[in-house]
Amino acid sequence: MGNFLIYEKRSGIVTLTMNQPEVRNALTGNTAIEDFVAACAQISADTSVRVVVLTGADPAFCSGGNVKEMRRFFPDDVDSTHIRDEYRHGIQRLTLAVYNLEVPIIAAVNGPAIGAGCDLACMCDVRIASEKALFAESFVKVGIVPGDGGAWLLPRAVGMSKAAEMAFTGDTINAAEAQACGLVSRVVGHESLLDEANSLASRIAANPGKVLRMTKRLLREAEHVRLESLLEMSAAFQAIAHKTKQHREAVEAFIEKRKPIFSDD
Repeated sequence: MGNFLIYEKRSGIVTLTMNQPEVRNALTGNTAIEDFVAACAQISADTSVRVVVLTGADPAFCSGGNVKEMRRFFPDDVDSTHIRDEYRHGIQRLTLAVYNLEVPIIAAVNGPAIGAGCDLACMCDVRIASEKALFAESFVKVGIVPGDGGAWLLPRAVGMSKAAEMAFTGDTINAAEAQACGLVSRVVGHESLLDEANSLASRIAANPGKVLRMTKRLLREAEHVRLESLLEMSAAFQAIAHKTKQHREAVEAFIEKRKPIFSDD
């Protein structure tokens, strides 16, 4: 892993901190893409990880693409095919890695989440905002489109009408507005943001790891498959779940009126 992401693991919870505050944790012109891809692969392969918290080093969550870096596309010898391939093999790899992460991921949005930074938050399963958080689908403001998949991600978070309003205006919304439109599930004091995120992460991590991963997969698949297809997948996953040690432990603990102890195997 490079120097963009700080990777910390504790009791089944991985905290990923974007740590280039000098560029407001921008996702281009650095090792961010490779770091995210590597971290997501490591997390998915580690069955002891049950939940991830993603945040940024203050003052920003993520400013998206580095606008100054975009000047490299100006020369006449840089053609559109090259630029398309750079997106396909660059930022879009980050999108797929984060969105397809096997375990639940909580975005603890500590400050501005702008452009691809807003979309990065939308790639996560749960979003909690500091009172200092700001959000903008601001690509149109710099004359480009959301090349990272934002046109797919944002409507699923806030609905098509609000997503269209945000994408067509590029306007910035504050944390309260983000909560009102469903972009975040709660707004908390800035100093308590990570405590709140870790509290939620702990409640998630208390559940069986295998079932958490299967539940997330079902939620992801449910966004684009027929009900009949999802029911078939649910039945198959349920058959697997019923045969896990964690399920047996949960049932026995319930009957014995004690707290279950879940192993990672």
